[in-house]
Amino acid sequence: MNIYVGNLNYRVKEGDLQQVMEDYGAVSSVKVIMDRETGKSKGFAFIEMEDDAAAAKAIAELNGAEYMGIFSKCSSF
Repeated sequence: MNIYVGNLNYRVKEGDLQQVMEDYGAVSSVKVIMDRETGKSKGFAFIEMEDDAAAAKAIAELNGAEYMGIFSKCSSF
């Protein structure tokens, strides 16, 4: 399942997200979207998880959760 994670702190790195999501199951990929001109995070990412049930649980528990001082938004797409 593909997961959108938005409203991220600009300091969040792909490894940070992978570590959090692996608490719920196997992670296939993590991609923090970066601005082409500045090289800085745009504040959102896409995560792919192998198990749909694990992904759904992660979305349910992490949507609206505080991470690095900001409340994130998670949804499937």
